[in-house]
Amino acid sequence: MATAVEGLTSSTTTRPGGNAAATPASRPRDVAATWIWTQSINVARHAAALRPFGPEEFGKGAEAPTPGHLQAVNRLIRGLRAGLLHISKDVRRTAAATARQTDTAHLQRMVRQKAKAHHWVRGIEKIWDFYLELFGQRQADYAKWLLSCDRIALDCYRVSYLGLGVAREVPAPPPFCYMATGFAPATFRRAIPLKKLGKQLNPFPLIQLPYHRMVNPWTLGAVLHECSHNLQSDLGLSKHVPRSVGRRLLKEGMSPEVARAWVRWNREMFADMSALLLGGPLIAGSLMDILAREPETVSRYNSVGPHPTPFFRMLINTELLRRMGFEAEARTYRRLWLRIYPRPTGNSIPKALLRTFEDACPAAVDAMCYQPYPSLGRRSLAQVLNFGHKEQSMIEEASQRLAGGTDPGIIPERFLIGACRLALIRKLARPQVVTKNFYRALASG
Repeated sequence: MATAVEGLTSSTTTRPGGNAAATPASRPRDVAATWIWTQSINVARHAAALRPFGPEEFGKGAEAPTPGHLQAVNRLIRGLRAGLLHISKDVRRTAAATARQTDTAHLQRMVRQKAKAHHWVRGIEKIWDFYLELFGQRQADYAKWLLSCDRIALDCYRVSYLGLGVAREVPAPPPFCYMATGFAPATFRRAIPLKKLGKQLNPFPLIQLPYHRMVNPWTLGAVLHECSHNLQSDLGLSKHVPRSVGRRLLKEGMSPEVARAWVRWNREMFADMSALLLGGPLIAGSLMDILAREPETVSRYNSVGPHPTPFFRMLINTELLRRMGFEAEARTYRRLWLRIYPRPTGNSIPKALLRTFEDACPAAVDAMCYQPYPSLGRRSLAQVLNFGHKEQSMIEEASQRLAGGTDPGIIPERFLIGACRLALIRKLARPQVVTKNFYRALASG
């Protein structure tokens, strides 16, 4: 039986008229050589196409990716592309040798090299396509919305680093927001391996926001929450916070079982606590919008989950509000929450957690928010993110301005979430007017 290679080197062919005739001896070799040469060209062009992004490729306005974001992504792409270019040279050399000698061994060596290059191409293309889509959103209709969320996240970082009692290295680039329909808010922290990036290290924090939150900006407390996950890491609190909470609860006489549960919740609890300290009491309302579900869901305990059981979670936030000096707001939210959910439904929450909650909750909040940390310059989180009645007054004034369509002034960007929510719940303007003025205030300039 003739092999595929033997078929390629057949010395006869059929002319259009149907008569068999000899073909020039060089033609079959030309077909093989051309195919071999094409494989080298394909790999080289793949490598060339996966190039770094240009400085104005995604627009020139403020909503476009910053030079810092582009530089960080291009550094990642160049590093990966260098390996692909090296493999591309190997394919070219192998193809040249195979064109001179088209036996099975040489051909198989070439296709192995081609397969290796293709594997690299697919890996880099996945990363390149991820950022192409991410940055491409800044040319769509919702670019100003995303820019607004970027500015809120940047403000969270600025106030956090300005409030420190010790100088720390300034992280760069800042968080980058993008929209993802059908998903809950999420974040991907700086310098962690991402599956989306083929396990490469994420060069800057990414904050994923669902469309339905951006349509209703008074629910964007999620930006503060997700940004706070990144702050816990960038401020060097990833180990100190759980250690502080665990030690405090054991000192208060809690069982190891109870202490372990609160330690497991530390990252999500920290994000809630930090969000309240960044944005004030109205962020608790934004959280309650999300937590208030059917009683069975609110009371469902997850023995390995990072989130506090929703029934507890809202009460933890009201405890921090009380400690911040907003006792009336804390009582209002707590009473409403316990009117909706007078008691946990079912029996999935461990009895030890239920029995000790009223003592464990204030102890955990105090340990997390009101005790000094070395990485914060011996300051507490509440001192770094100092929010009191003065800041709330700024939010109330800004709500009037937002409703009237006037400039909210020099108010920090993160406060506009509370101002927006206050304008809504006080019915100072129609929801669509509040939304329009919120994004206009953040995205202008």
